[in-house]
Amino acid sequence: MAREKKPVSNAEGTAAKQQAIQDQVEAKEAGKQDAGQSTSEKKPVQAGTRKQPENPLPAQHQDKPGREHELDPRPRYLAPDYRGSGKLQDKVAIITGGDSGIGRAVAVLFAREGADVAIVYLNEHEDAEETRAAVEKEGRKCLLVPGDVKNAKFCEGAVAATVQAFGKLDILVNNAAFQMHTQSLEDLTDEHLQETLQTNIAGYFHMARAALRHLPSGGCIINSGSETGLFGSKQLLDYSATKGAIHAFTKSLASNLLERGIRVNAVAPGPVWTPLNPADRSAKDVAKFGESSDMGRPAQPEELSPAYVFLASPVCSSYINGIVLPVMGGPYG
Repeated sequence: MAREKKPVSNAEGTAAKQQAIQDQVEAKEAGKQDAGQSTSEKKPVQAGTRKQPENPLPAQHQDKPGREHELDPRPRYLAPDYRGSGKLQDKVAIITGGDSGIGRAVAVLFAREGADVAIVYLNEHEDAEETRAAVEKEGRKCLLVPGDVKNAKFCEGAVAATVQAFGKLDILVNNAAFQMHTQSLEDLTDEHLQETLQTNIAGYFHMARAALRHLPSGGCIINSGSETGLFGSKQLLDYSATKGAIHAFTKSLASNLLERGIRVNAVAPGPVWTPLNPADRSAKDVAKFGESSDMGRPAQPEELSPAYVFLASPVCSSYINGIVLPVMGGPYG
C-alpha cells in the first residue's frame, strides 16, 4: 500500500475559512422567508440499470467542506453494473477532490479499469480513507495527499509525491471546488469571492502546470465544469463564473497542448448528490435538490464517473480534444 507524502499546506485553516464564509451567508439569510415553493410535479426519470434515489431527500445540512459519510442517503459511487476492461491499465491518475462525490466515483472506476490513483483533498480524512479502501478493493494502489489546491507549492508537492510513489503520471482530473450561494452580488464578500476564484480556477491552473512536467504524449487532463458554467445560476454568481472559466480554460489548454499529444477535456455535470450541496444550502432546500432538472432528480456520482473513464481512455477518445461534455440528465440540466 502506497503511503502518503504530505506536502505542506494550510488545509485546516482553509476549512475554517470556508466555514466562516458559510456562517456569514447563513447569518444574512436567517429569519428570511423562503422566496417561493417548488412547483415541480414531474415524475423522476429512471434510465439506468438500477433505481436511484428520488426526491424528496431527507432534509439535512452540513458544515463546510462537507462529509460524505454523514450524508443520508449515502451517495452511490460503486457502479456495481460497470465492468472494467483494462481501458486504463497501469496508468497513474491524480484526482483533486477525490475523497468524496464525483471524485470518489471516478477514482473507483479508474481503479477498476487498471489505474493507480492519488487522491488530493482538503481535510476530509475519514472520507479519503474510505475512498482509498474502495480503490484498493479494486486491486490498485491509492495515495492520499491532503492539502489546499489554492497553494501552488502544495500542488507541485502533490504531483511530486504522486510521481515518487508511482513512478509516473498519465492523467490529471481537476475536480476540487468551493461553492457557497449568495442572494445578491452585494452579499458576495471579497473573502468569499477570492475563496471561490482561487479554489475553482486558480487551483486548476496550479495542478495542470505542475502535472505538465510529467504528463507524456498520450496523457490527458479532465476538468470538472458545470451546467452553471453553461446556463448561469442567479445565486451562484461566483461559482458559475469559475465554471465558465474552467470551460474556456479547457478549450484553450486543449489547443495549447495538442502538439504535445496531451488531450484536455471537461465534463459539465448537472445536479449531483454529493457533500457540496448540503454544505451550501439549507436543509429545506436540500430536500428538493435536483427536482427541477429534466430528470426530476439529482444524479448519483456513479452516473457521472463513466464519462470520465471515456475521456481518460485513449482507446475511447484519442480523437476527442477540447470538448465540454454535458452530463446533465437532459439538454437543460
